[in-house]
Parts: sequence; C-alpha cells; structure tokens
Amino acid sequence: MLVILDRDGVINEDSSDFIKSVDEWHPIAGSIDAIARLSRHGFTVAVATNQSGLGRGLFTLDDLEAMHARLCEMVESAGGHVAGIFYCPHTPEDNCDCRKPKSGLIDAIEREFKTSAHGAWLIGDSQRDLEAGLIKHCVPVLVLTGKGAATQIKLAASNDAQWRDLKIFPDLSAAADALIASTN
Repeated sequence: MLVILDRDGVINEDSSDFIKSVDEWHPIAGSIDAIARLSRHGFTVAVATNQSGLGRGLFTLDDLEAMHARLCEMVESAGGHVAGIFYCPHTPEDNCDCRKPKSGLIDAIEREFKTSAHGAWLIGDSQRDLEAGLIKHCVPVLVLTGKGAATQIKLAASNDAQWRDLKIFPDLSAAADALIASTN
C-alpha cells in the first residue's frame, strides 16, 4: 500500500524563505512518528516535494541530501522507513513535468515501486499537491499544517465539486491514524 507525502508544511515546518539547510529543517510535532507508524503498518511511504530553491541557487544538492538524510534517520530511529524521496529541482518558469501540480513525481514513484498510485492517499498542504494526486487518481488529503489552513479556505471558497469530499486532518499524525484505521 502506497502513501505519498508532501514534505514542507506536512513533514517539516515550512518557510516562505525556503528551507535551505539541515539546520533550518525542523519536523512538525508528531510527523516523524506518523511516518514510522505508517511504515510499520505496511505502507510504502514516498515523499514527493517541489524543491525550487535548488533551481534558484538558494541551496545545493548536498544541502538537500543532508535534509533528506536527517528525515530518514529520524524515521528509522522511530522504527520506520521512508521508501523514497522524489523531488523536483526546477523553478515554476522551467515548465517541467515533475513540478507539482503536474504528476511527474508521482509517475516516478510508480515506476520506482512498480505500482499504481491509483487510490493511494496523497497528503499535502497545498492545492498543487492535491491536484497532482487527482491527476493520478490518488485520494487527496489536506493537512492544516504549513499552508493547509489557507488552502482549506481557498478550496472552500472555490465551490469546486472536486473538493467537496476532501479528507482534512489537523496534521500528518491525525491523517496517518485515519489511514491506518481505514485498513484494519
């Protein structure tokens, strides 16, 4: 069973100035344990994250890999495993296929794990996360951390039918608990 997580604002605190180093990377309370719980319950946990700070020259690939190593180490210390971290290094102006809301990162996850994302929960805090998931027939799940509260207001105001049954949780921990409970 696959679950796809956005990174900034879902797993770790977000910043409008970008998270540029491992020193700036701080997990949201409960997120590391949530990932470990999902992993222990048999979920393949994949992270799909836009990292345009790389393309903007705000941090290096070594910086990004250090952040991701910290994430993986913390999850492993909590008894879980991150199966893969997939990132788009491009800026919006690059018009690539991997930057959410396009589905390239999810396509890469499907190829890597030889599975379909159809029906997998995609947990994010922004509309573009959820739109990428909808393209691949994922179940869009909004958390209210990061940009999530503002996203909830925006989606509610849109009156768009695709958001009518959106699953909304206060944070990744609550979303993980609900996903685990739905499979028992």
